[in-house]
Amino acid sequence: MGVALTRSAQWTAAGYGTRTLEITPLNEAILQEIIIFVESFIYKHPQEAKYVFAEPLEWKTDLDPSAFELGYIVSATTVKSEEADENGQPLLFFSVPQIKVRSFGQLSRLLFIAKDTKLKEAQACIEANRNPVAKILGFDCNTVKEDSSVLNILDKITEDDDPESEIKMKIAILLKELDLHLLNHSLKHISLEISLNPEAVKNDVELLKRFSGKGEQTVLESIAYTSDYEFSNGCRAPPWRQILGEMCYVLVKPHDVETLCITCSAEGVFLNGGKIDDEGEINYERKGAIYKDLITFLKKTSAKFSEVMSKEHIRFNELQNGKDQPKETSDKKELDALPKAVDGSDKGVLEKKQINLGKRQMTKRLEPSLNWKMTVDYKGRRSSLKDTHKEKRGGKLEKSAPPVSPGKTQLTSKNVSKIEEIVSESSSESEEDEEPPDHRQEANADLPSEYWQIQKLVKYLKGGNQIATVIALCSLKDFNLAQETCQLAIRDAGGLEVLINLLDTDEVKCKIGSLNILKEISHNSQIRRNIVDLGGLPLMVNILDSPHKSLKCLAAETIANVAKFKRARWAVRHHGGITKLVVLLDCAQNSTEPAQSSLYDVRDEEVARCGALALWSCSKSYANKEAIRKAGGIPLLARLLKTSHGNILIPVVGTLQECASEENYRAAIKAERIIENLVMNLSSENEQLQEHCAMAIYQCAEDEETRDLVRLHGGLKPLASLLNNTDNKERLAAVTGAIWKCSISKENVTKFREYKAIETLVGLLTDQPEEVLVNVVGALGECCQEHENRIIVRKCGGIQPLVDLLVGINQALLVNVTKAIAACAVEPESMMIIARLDGVRLLWSLLKNPHPDVKASAAWALCPCIQNAKDAGEMVRSFVGGLELVVNLLKSDNKEVLASVCAAITNIAKDQENLAIITDHGVVPLLSKLANTNNDKLRRHLAEAISCCCMWGRNRVAFGENKAVAPLVRYLKSNDINVHRATAQALYQLSEDVDNCITIHENGAVKLLLHMVGSADEDLQEAAAGCISNIRRLALATEKARYT
Repeated sequence: MGVALTRSAQWTAAGYGTRTLEITPLNEAILQEIIIFVESFIYKHPQEAKYVFAEPLEWKTDLDPSAFELGYIVSATTVKSEEADENGQPLLFFSVPQIKVRSFGQLSRLLFIAKDTKLKEAQACIEANRNPVAKILGFDCNTVKEDSSVLNILDKITEDDDPESEIKMKIAILLKELDLHLLNHSLKHISLEISLNPEAVKNDVELLKRFSGKGEQTVLESIAYTSDYEFSNGCRAPPWRQILGEMCYVLVKPHDVETLCITCSAEGVFLNGGKIDDEGEINYERKGAIYKDLITFLKKTSAKFSEVMSKEHIRFNELQNGKDQPKETSDKKELDALPKAVDGSDKGVLEKKQINLGKRQMTKRLEPSLNWKMTVDYKGRRSSLKDTHKEKRGGKLEKSAPPVSPGKTQLTSKNVSKIEEIVSESSSESEEDEEPPDHRQEANADLPSEYWQIQKLVKYLKGGNQIATVIALCSLKDFNLAQETCQLAIRDAGGLEVLINLLDTDEVKCKIGSLNILKEISHNSQIRRNIVDLGGLPLMVNILDSPHKSLKCLAAETIANVAKFKRARWAVRHHGGITKLVVLLDCAQNSTEPAQSSLYDVRDEEVARCGALALWSCSKSYANKEAIRKAGGIPLLARLLKTSHGNILIPVVGTLQECASEENYRAAIKAERIIENLVMNLSSENEQLQEHCAMAIYQCAEDEETRDLVRLHGGLKPLASLLNNTDNKERLAAVTGAIWKCSISKENVTKFREYKAIETLVGLLTDQPEEVLVNVVGALGECCQEHENRIIVRKCGGIQPLVDLLVGINQALLVNVTKAIAACAVEPESMMIIARLDGVRLLWSLLKNPHPDVKASAAWALCPCIQNAKDAGEMVRSFVGGLELVVNLLKSDNKEVLASVCAAITNIAKDQENLAIITDHGVVPLLSKLANTNNDKLRRHLAEAISCCCMWGRNRVAFGENKAVAPLVRYLKSNDINVHRATAQALYQLSEDVDNCITIHENGAVKLLLHMVGSADEDLQEAAAGCISNIRRLALATEKARYT
């Protein structure tokens, strides 16, 4: 049951609250099956039903105590079962609203008592008890592997000296059978699951419109969308509903029933709660069953519609099929036309067509459109998938591919589901794997003599006996296999197929010779792909179990070379290679000496090195990172870090560096005390090792505790000293990255100042590659948060190179540069230099940058510049079109951009002339439109901007007319005191207008403001008191006018 609930059940995303089961047909089906199992348990297994759980299943219920009758002791708020355990404790105890159940018998009776609400009770029980098997049987079922049989569970139980072991065994078997049943049931349900898309729904609606209108011959009176706005992905539902799979809402008026409000979602079509009269909004809650499409729903709902449709059936179907089916049927015909029995190069053709068909099917799935944040580009998505999995196979390889032995595992895709798995894994990886051009030697090209000699040797490999094969392999090894000509000669002659076939023999010498050659030529990107296409990786993974250490080493090194692209990494994991490679890290303890150890033996350290190399290549995939962690790789990597062998340390640290991008790994790295070893190896003489250690620290230093550990273990000094060696740019980028992340902690910044690292960083602002500059500027931005460091940067001449970098195009660099300049601009002397170098104008020009992060960062940087510049008002007005540009940014969809622009407007509006100009540009209505937000950061700066803008003309009145006052009152309920202060100041300014004063009072602001008058924040006190004073004055004036 644990595996089914983890893998099949659909849970809500983890947030601040507890994860719950989503309201989906699949979850409902799983719960129904669990209910059937529990209800019948008391009759089918009466003995097991009396078994007392190790821990009670506990959850909150809506049942009333009065519902319990025979067999229970009932009071006003509690219920106890008469059935009790050997200690006299009741097997069911209910104290409103909490219920505890300790046997299957009581669970069965509870479901009978629940009647119509049994589904709700089952859901509440599962949500509150995420691991029910552990509570029932008294051991953590998660310690048992997911693929283990029933015997594994029984072995776990029999280890305990428990008199009830036999009953526990039977229950364990029953729960395991239930788990398998739920998984199978889920698969059947998923296979039948409806999956609509916006285009299909749109076609149905357009067709129904053509058949709708007045008269008996029409199918409907009317049909219309609830929203006229269509998003880029074809949906009309709001973005927060699109996330749930909903596409649009349709109002349908059949001839014989009332108007229906229908939800069209990816799961199907269903009736919702309709429009709410007072607010005009939709009640999204489902009110009935889910149907496969709009036509089926209306047929079930309206008899008149069904009757007319039966008459118009042929005509309607022709129109519908004409739009929807041609592409799909052509896809199916294409798949059916493929030969059923293929081998060699024909399998490549089949694989290509299946991949293309799989991709076309997958791209039909609904993707939610968040119009304010991003636009879904289906074409881009298709092309990216196509680029990732497109396979190019050369002429000779395809023509002369010899048949591979039946026992060999081939990686040719058998069905679309496997291709989907590859695609889903690929999309999770960060880097793009380019498909290089397929280099073939032209027939008339001037080829060196080695090319023809290798072709002859390959013929001996194909047709010779065992001795000839070994001699041919040795002769091939003598060639310079690092040359591309030699590599392609082996491939063009059909040698790859032979070399891979040799891996499937029992002759160790042939395997060693073959792997030696494959290891060398697999550095070629095309040959790597050919090896995967020919099924070489499964054979190499099998060799990892060999008792011969030299074979293990060669196989692991070859895997390390081949697993440079996504499909290869998937193949290694799919065939169990990750677990076997992790075992190699512990080879000193687990190796078995072969019979001829002197002939094939190598050092255990070499086996561990090769295993770490292969894991390093594989760890670029998220799924592989998880597989390494689950296989117990982290403790073994931590143990290898303590070795003094540099050749082992580099792949070990490289693997950790790749994996440290995941939060789970960062936590494990702390737990295994790996940071200490990384810091120690920063002082190594090996530059590559230093680079990878610094990069691993860079990845891990996102966490505050890790930053403290780096300091406590003395890692800051070696990092600072490594800055002085600028020849190795890769190492310099890693070191500056580590310093940047470590600088987030103030204590570390103090240490870097002691080690003179800030002066060195300023010196690196010129003549460095962008990857170094991004980190250097990021580090200076963090260091310049302190006054002493700002002075150091200014005195070292760091302001000018920072301003010079504002003209770049690198997004990450621009974000970091603007943050650094913003930190420096706090100091008046630095601000004078920034202004003299035209830095403010350059910052202003970045507001036109297409990247939201750059825009936001530039707007934030303008705030201290305007605050600390001399004649700031005149400076701002000197930028032609600058104020209009800032006001227009209030139309952005990005919350960070909006917050930063509001902060900039707050500073701009302090000058009366500038305030008059931005008022003319329409700042008041644009600010008013933003008032209905829940983002506290935006709330604070929006309220400050409104407060400053109230100082001009009739802006106070205009804010009231644009409905900005009432939403501001809600800001007072925020938990952020900065939001309270800004809001109170805005309301104080707005309350100078009579109508605004009334609105503020009507929305219940007085009570909230009275509480804030007692705040420790003086500005908040004053603003709250001023607002209440204005409201009170208006009330007194009204009373006086009434009586006079």
